[in-house]
Amino acid sequence: MDAVTYPDEKVAGFLNGSVIPVRLAFNAKPYAKDFTVMWTPTLITLDENGKEHYRTVGFLPPAELIPSVLMGIAKAHFDLNRLAEALAVMEQILAEHPRSKAAPEAVYYAGVARYKSTHDPKQLRAGYEKLAADYPASDWVERAYPYRLIQ
Repeated sequence: MDAVTYPDEKVAGFLNGSVIPVRLAFNAKPYAKDFTVMWTPTLITLDENGKEHYRTVGFLPPAELIPSVLMGIAKAHFDLNRLAEALAVMEQILAEHPRSKAAPEAVYYAGVARYKSTHDPKQLRAGYEKLAADYPASDWVERAYPYRLIQ
C-alpha cells in the first residue's frame, strides 16, 4: 500500500485527521504476537484502551481504505455501546462510499444499532430489506436473512 494507497492525498488527509495511525513492522515485538498479525498489510482498529474492534488483511486501494477505516471506527463505537456515534459513522459510509465493500456491513450494523437503540425489531427487517435491494450479492444479506421474517 506504500506505492498506491498511502501516498494518495485524500487517504493521507483522512488518516491524519480521523485516527491516530501507528505503523509497525510485521514482526514488531510484542505487537505482532499480541495482535496475531500473520500477514501484511493488516489494519487493526483499536479503542482508547487498546482493545481490538475491527481488522482488515490485505491490500486496499484508496477508494476502499477510507470506508474500511470508517467501518473500524463505527464498529468500535458499536462495540462500546455508543450507538448514536456508530450510526453517524455508518451513515457517513453510506453517504460518501455507497459502492464500497464496507457499505453492506454498515447497513447491517446500522440496522442492529437502530434495533438496540429502539428495541423495535422492524429496524432489523428494514436493514435486511436495504441489503437485499442495494447489495444483493453481499454476504451481509445472508447474515441478515432471518430478519426478513420480522413482521
